[in-house]
Amino acid sequence: MRLAFVRYGAAVLLGLAGPVSLAAPRAALGMTCEPASLDDEVTPRAFPTEVRAALDTVVRAELSQGPVAGLSVGVTRGAERWVCAYGLRDVGRKLPATPRTTYRMASVTKSFTAVAVLQLVEQGKLSLDADISTLVPSYPAKQWPVTVRDLLGHVSGVPTYDGVASTRNAKAVSTEAAIAAFAGKPLAFEPRTRYLYTTWGYNLLGAAVETASGQSYRDYLREHIFKPAGMPNADLDITATRDEHQAKGYRIQGAALKPSRFLDVSSRFAGGGTRATVGDMLGFGRAVLSHTLVSRETMGRMQTSMATIDGRLTDYGMGFATYPLRGHYVVAHAGGQPETTTLLMMLPAEDTVIALASNVEGEARRMRRLSIRLMEQVLEEGNTRRDAYVADPVDAVVHEGLSRVASYGLSYHQWATRGPGVLPEETDLPGAFAQVSAMLNRKEIGRDARAALERVRSGHDPRLRALFIRVGAHMARTLEKVHGAERMKAYTVEGPLAFFEDYLAACDAKQVPEAARIGEPLRADVLRLAASWKRAQLPALQRLRLDEEKNPEAHWVALRKSVTASPGFHPDYSDELLRIAEGFAWRKQPASRRRWLERAVELQPRGLDARWALSEALLAANPEEDVLPHLREAVATPQGVLALAPRNFLKRLFTAESTAVAAGLLRAGVALHPEAPELWEALAKREQSLGRKAAATTALREAKRAREAPKPEVAPAPSVPEVPGASGPVPDDHGLVPAGK
Repeated sequence: MRLAFVRYGAAVLLGLAGPVSLAAPRAALGMTCEPASLDDEVTPRAFPTEVRAALDTVVRAELSQGPVAGLSVGVTRGAERWVCAYGLRDVGRKLPATPRTTYRMASVTKSFTAVAVLQLVEQGKLSLDADISTLVPSYPAKQWPVTVRDLLGHVSGVPTYDGVASTRNAKAVSTEAAIAAFAGKPLAFEPRTRYLYTTWGYNLLGAAVETASGQSYRDYLREHIFKPAGMPNADLDITATRDEHQAKGYRIQGAALKPSRFLDVSSRFAGGGTRATVGDMLGFGRAVLSHTLVSRETMGRMQTSMATIDGRLTDYGMGFATYPLRGHYVVAHAGGQPETTTLLMMLPAEDTVIALASNVEGEARRMRRLSIRLMEQVLEEGNTRRDAYVADPVDAVVHEGLSRVASYGLSYHQWATRGPGVLPEETDLPGAFAQVSAMLNRKEIGRDARAALERVRSGHDPRLRALFIRVGAHMARTLEKVHGAERMKAYTVEGPLAFFEDYLAACDAKQVPEAARIGEPLRADVLRLAASWKRAQLPALQRLRLDEEKNPEAHWVALRKSVTASPGFHPDYSDELLRIAEGFAWRKQPASRRRWLERAVELQPRGLDARWALSEALLAANPEEDVLPHLREAVATPQGVLALAPRNFLKRLFTAESTAVAAGLLRAGVALHPEAPELWEALAKREQSLGRKAAATTALREAKRAREAPKPEVAPAPSVPEVPGASGPVPDDHGLVPAGK
């Protein structure tokens, strides 16, 4: 492929010396694109003009919403390819990002390492069941054996970073020194009893690659991964490999970009120590989808989620996060560390790869949102898919169950028929359908909606014999026979209710045997919800997002009217309205920010995210007494109870805009959960940092009281999946965690 680039756009306006303003109009972003032939005989070839224009529009709309230095974007579908870079790789020197710009890959490196390990397994040089201490002599045997397989899936018990000192290495280290940093630490738990994401565990795998292959980790990757995958610019991120194309990294501080702190990533060499271009990332993704690096069977195993001993899927296979998303089967990895945020997203059943890399750290949420918008343009004809807002607690559990059955069913069916996946064995189909109907029975849910929601969120797990996967995949297979493959693509746009409606119609037409039918009252609930959903649609927003519009105010009256037609069940516009409000926050327009947050609460009065965001804005303006009622309303649903349980409450604080706002939220948190010592302890730290010594002392006293109080014997609230990076100041963001499956 030619190395020349086609240059588009005017001069980039972000190249100021020193701190950089984060507000940048869309037209200011320069763009450089990789050429692709329009001749179908040449590979790769360009996407159609309208698709390229739509992709560019989506990226520019995203970058207009706040901080940006440089961003490179790549998409492939089959033989079609699009690679463009936006903004600056070096702000101070005003150097543009180009398709040749290299970025730190951070944790995407783990996928490279995992493929290297599985190559050696296929060659008989490694065993997945080998104790890692036999392969890495400098790592002593622990209280339980730790296998290669355990390490690949982050179920090994090998701990993760345990303090600032372990995350701020500034000197180049050898493989032995990287292992020595944690070799003496005991396992955090017995392998396979829990999931714990750990870069240290992947360093052990990198050392095992060296032992088994007889090559250095770098040489092995270059010869066996980068070269056959067509990744000419990929390498370890060390001083010797950096050139003028390497992006300079930035972090966000207040309303400015500041240079990232220096981190030598040789200390995490196999878990986060490589660099590459977005084109290299696409090359790796295509090699994964075409089974160039390992066999189809092996790749299928790598893309299969592991499970804990008690039968809970981890949503992580061997080196890849892997899970359903709105009916698509996603295989992905994200990365984040000083200087960078990256995301590689692959959809095996649809032969599609999306790659994103930015030289601004802490951008995991943006990457996830942008990847989904790009997916919508390439695979869903540009339609904007929104989740549902459901006010009634019982309806909320029913709808979540329907959504999970449809998404798991569609994605696993597609993955098994068009990708390397394997479906669970279909056994006792009548019993499985009866069990789903019983699990989503309104009367039973009404007895304990929180417990019912927890059961629903476990419906795909092995401990329930993959119930939702088996039932959903059977439904998908039936509908494909009845309506054909093209109709299957529509369900990812139209959503779970269309999937269930079509299945009920097939039942009525006697195209489905009695044993595989959906019972009452679930059947009536599906039809009722589907009718309400259709009433609430706003055609003008079918292919638009409000936060991507230059004048979202123009849509407000029609939006409010459409929601009024179905106030308790309609498309959830929270994310878009919150993004609009966030834009006003960056521009320091608090009144406009608050107006849009209040609108989000008006449309979704029981929406957790809307209430939380409004609470933050209120705290920023200091009327703290208004916050607690909003959070009490947010926990009025089963979803809110779980999402604002103490551990999940703490996770949300890491995105708070200031220490004062975080302290205010914690004061509300201890009012909601007075028996949660972890909230009191966190509040004490915040109060101390604000100079409120008396308040900090009181909080510590309450923490001690809560710890010493007898504990009721109730099951702990499960952790709600969060976007990587939201759970704390971890130096590496991990694989793309599912949200809204």
